[in-house]
Amino acid sequence: MSESTILGPSKPNNAPEVSVQQKQSSQLKTPLKEITVSFIRRTKVHGLKFIFCPTKSKPQQLIWTLAFFLCISLLCTWSWNRILYLMSYPVVTKIYMVWAHNMSFPAVTFCNKNVFRASSMTKDDLYHSGYWMDLMYHNHTVIKRSFNIIKESHKPALLSLLDFQNYTPPPDYFVNTTEMMGRLGHQLEDMLLGCRFRGETCTYKNFSTIYTRYGKCYTFNSGLDGNPLLTTLKGGTGNGLEIMLDIQQDEYLPVWGETDETSYEAGIKVQIHSQDEPPFIDQLGFGVAPGFQTFVSCQQQLRHEKPYCKSTPIESDFFSTYSITACRIDCETRYLLENCNCRMVHMPGTSTVCTPEQYKDCADPALDFLVEKDNDYCVCQTPCNMTRYGKELSMVKIPSKASAKYLAKKFNKTEQYIGENILVLDIFFEALNYEKIEQKAYEIAGLLGDIGGQMGLFIGASVLTILEIFDYLYEVEFILFHYLMQICPRPLCRHSAAPLPNCR
Repeated sequence: MSESTILGPSKPNNAPEVSVQQKQSSQLKTPLKEITVSFIRRTKVHGLKFIFCPTKSKPQQLIWTLAFFLCISLLCTWSWNRILYLMSYPVVTKIYMVWAHNMSFPAVTFCNKNVFRASSMTKDDLYHSGYWMDLMYHNHTVIKRSFNIIKESHKPALLSLLDFQNYTPPPDYFVNTTEMMGRLGHQLEDMLLGCRFRGETCTYKNFSTIYTRYGKCYTFNSGLDGNPLLTTLKGGTGNGLEIMLDIQQDEYLPVWGETDETSYEAGIKVQIHSQDEPPFIDQLGFGVAPGFQTFVSCQQQLRHEKPYCKSTPIESDFFSTYSITACRIDCETRYLLENCNCRMVHMPGTSTVCTPEQYKDCADPALDFLVEKDNDYCVCQTPCNMTRYGKELSMVKIPSKASAKYLAKKFNKTEQYIGENILVLDIFFEALNYEKIEQKAYEIAGLLGDIGGQMGLFIGASVLTILEIFDYLYEVEFILFHYLMQICPRPLCRHSAAPLPNCR
């Protein structure tokens, strides 16, 4: 039997199978084509109907195809750019200027740069704190270099206190560092030569005593001690606080060594802050020099920052209102209690205050390390709401040649003393308004808005257009499922655990 005879009869047997497959394939293509054409006609995506429009020429369809894919590429590029922008945690800042009829005056804290007055030192003070001041060794032996500097400084009273040959410390004497700082620090009733607020006279009784790393300091308008918060009704000089101070340079201790309490400057350190946060004057204060009248023009700033901020209450045993300074002071206090078993005078709480020896050996080095090098222990978030005061400083020389003799006679001092010790500080609002600063993060809503806008710009699509695409894909999947069920052998589809992948 020839090969043609063998192959010949097989054609009629395979013909029905081929025709069935062609019929099934045509049954699949027809509904797919219908729903695809229907989708292209009704979709809001611009350009698709022109790409497949039968009345368009081939060049026109090519141009529409290139334009469509160009717009899709631009949309994808811009959308990815917006996603990267979101991942960079950007912040959008809005600034409003708000006018007010009256404004609360801020708290003003100032400290003399000199911690201890020379004339108030006693032999007991030097004996127990000389090691802290780098004046003596740990065994209470006077350092020769420091002794020579004091001798050259013409401080005979201080020099006589360093003679400990016949001195025996009291047996039950206990060094109270807080009491010593309060007693040896500059007293406001001696420094304050004049004070006026909104044209009315004020005295040292209008100030509250507070301790910082500079020792004994004073705060005006603190809201403590039962004093009400002061307000101002106008802006400009004469409508704020004006004080004249004597910094008492004659009381400054000679610099005989370098410690954390050593100051090379003469003058005061000032911080303007809200009453809700404690002063952090060694970090945030600005200096005011003697021999000048310093004008400080302020503008209140109310800052609202979200969402990268701390909105929960402060977890502290010492403060009730959260602020960055309260967080830092609370953290520094806990750090010293853990490492030195004591706290500094300016730190809150009822724990034991460090002795001068503990200041020298542990507290000062530990706090310096924490402030300058350790960035992980004290991590304080920005509060969602806080008040800041922008400042512009200017100054003029004081006294003038015309007023030097008058001031010297008025305060019973020499003209040289007036020029070296007297300063005037004038703090006021620039205008009766404040800045309201709102900071908002770029969030998911903004991302969706930007992408949605670009979708409408490039392809004319919206959220409903995306639903149209999903609806089209659902119809295609439905037709494919029914097609596979028709061509799949029924016994295999019924008994197989995964029927669709095994259908051929």
